[in-house]
Amino acid sequence: MVRVGREVHSYFVQNPPSGRTTREDTGFPGSVHTVRCRRRGMSRKENIEKRAEELLMSVLEPPYEFVDLEYVKEAGTWYLRAYCDKEGGITVDDCELISRAFEEKLDAADLISDAYVLEVSSPGLGRPLKKERDYRRALGQRVEVHTYRIIDHEKSFTGVLTDYDDSTVTLDLDDDGGKKSFAREDISLIRMAFDF
Repeated sequence: MVRVGREVHSYFVQNPPSGRTTREDTGFPGSVHTVRCRRRGMSRKENIEKRAEELLMSVLEPPYEFVDLEYVKEAGTWYLRAYCDKEGGITVDDCELISRAFEEKLDAADLISDAYVLEVSSPGLGRPLKKERDYRRALGQRVEVHTYRIIDHEKSFTGVLTDYDDSTVTLDLDDDGGKKSFAREDISLIRMAFDF
């Protein structure tokens, strides 16, 4: 579904002298040029993601759980993607139910002025572990770890995630490789392992 917001052209001014936001009517019907000042802190994209996450969380009830949300531009089109899950896996009907409730909240909040496509889906098999809740969910399960540099003649490792903290991830490696800890700064990708 494509959502179309108001037609607004934005110009960002670096270090404006007045430090205030100005609006200028161009005289064309339906067209308003807005000059916004870039302030320190969150970008427009980050602000939309944060507010959209809050709106999504307000409609999610057990057994559903929030996994991630992103607002991205691909091939000239904006996408608001919400990833949700539940014990045993999420279905297409679940995604539709969440999407309808989320869409109502988004429309009421008038959060996004751009045209965008709303997608609600499962996190997918190859979804990277990003947030603390992703690591918590993966504890005791097989994961793949890919590193930036060669460690013990390898850059890819698979094993059961046994522990993690802010600076390290520990696996019980496959094939009786024993326990191995990785510094998070060395990890380029960590995701759930899956066998076909």
